[in-house]
Amino acid sequence: MNTFINKQCRQYSQKESPLNLSEIEEYRRHTPEWQYWAPENQLERVYRFDNYKETMAFVNQIAEIANQEDHHPELIVSYNRCKIRFYTHSVNGLTENDFICAAKIDALNA
Repeated sequence: MNTFINKQCRQYSQKESPLNLSEIEEYRRHTPEWQYWAPENQLERVYRFDNYKETMAFVNQIAEIANQEDHHPELIVSYNRCKIRFYTHSVNGLTENDFICAAKIDALNA
């Protein structure tokens, strides 16, 4: 079981640092389907579905997680796919919050 699923997001201040590359690689072991997008320092994954209704149902589940955790991703939604990007704006990079939400989203399809 992914240990991030049982964690809760927290607020980060601008004085805190984002995860470094070795920490990102360690955290990605818990979310192997997610890609680290280095140019933008973001965590990204694309999900595919059979139709728009399934896609939108999934988007609504993501919205629930994002609101519960108070950590909101960028979503790019089309007919049968949803691209999700996480990034913690307050630290200008990735934090544990991004991986917590990624793990919780992955659990939706488990």
